[in-house]
Amino acid sequence: MRAAVAATAVAVAALVTLGGCANMSSRDQHIVGGAAIGAVAGAVLTGGSAVGTVGGAAVGGVIGNEVSKDRR
Repeated sequence: MRAAVAATAVAVAALVTLGGCANMSSRDQHIVGGAAIGAVAGAVLTGGSAVGTVGGAAVGGVIGNEVSKDRR
């Protein structure tokens, strides 16, 4: 039961946060999305460690930035 409440809270927080992305550029959205996914992955892989979460967010943000660059 507690896991369902936590999952719902995370989903609501994500929707509210992503609603603020409407005025962001595509590149900014990729960076934020990458950071969010990286933070979750870092937390899962390190058992909820703050260092793992922050590290995952940093790596995810960099990956999101690289993915959104123009290829010439």
